[in-house]
Amino acid sequence: MQKLNVVVLAILLTVLPVFAAKVTSGEDVIKAMHKKYEKKWYKTLTFVQKNTQYRPDGTIQNSIWYEAMSLPGKLRIDFDPIENNMGMMFINDELHNINKGKIARSQHTVHPLMVFGFDVYGQPVETTLRQIKELKLDLTVFREEKMGGRAVYVIGAKKGDIKTRQVWIDKKDLVFLKMIEPAGKDGESIQETQFNKYQKVKGGGWIAPEVVFLLDGKRTFVEEYTDIQTNVPLNEKLFDPMNWSSVDKGYFKIGS
Repeated sequence: MQKLNVVVLAILLTVLPVFAAKVTSGEDVIKAMHKKYEKKWYKTLTFVQKNTQYRPDGTIQNSIWYEAMSLPGKLRIDFDPIENNMGMMFINDELHNINKGKIARSQHTVHPLMVFGFDVYGQPVETTLRQIKELKLDLTVFREEKMGGRAVYVIGAKKGDIKTRQVWIDKKDLVFLKMIEPAGKDGESIQETQFNKYQKVKGGGWIAPEVVFLLDGKRTFVEEYTDIQTNVPLNEKLFDPMNWSSVDKGYFKIGS
């Protein structure tokens, strides 16, 4: 009998924390995302990105970008051909546009896809909440939903509302699935960004090798990632816009 009581107690101690951690708000979702993957998510990421741009006149333009991340908060994008020294850099909520190896323009920018797709797992929750406040996403508006048969959390908008900025998070794996937000001059259009085809990666964590941008339901831009590598050593100077031209830009070849 005593042995049975011990077993029952052990089960209760396992189950009770699950009930105690019930998610009831957007802030709870952010905390759960961070807790699930803290110290279990890759620190660096590199990949080659093929872009397909669908223009209003019906033509299609393709391009190649080379990207490196150092999480949290750092993303470097080199436009092909690399020898032209063109690209952009997101560093701790600052966007630097690079033209011929020099900073052409800098501005304060919170990159929502970095926040929800990557940084949330490796930075303090307080930092993520501050960024979300800047993005004007209402964490108090929260619901559970179904998306293609999977259970999801929706933060920022009530059911049926597609005019308000909102993010959709997979309930099981706690990864970012999509963002919906108003677009256009008067906010009459709807922009949707999807992270698709998620796969687990070496070193812990996930990556969506397909990112799709839609405007009023039509594709405008598609990103496809190849040569994905995680936890590769990266020179910190890669993330210094002042060193754009001088640093070795062969990071995407590391480990290949």
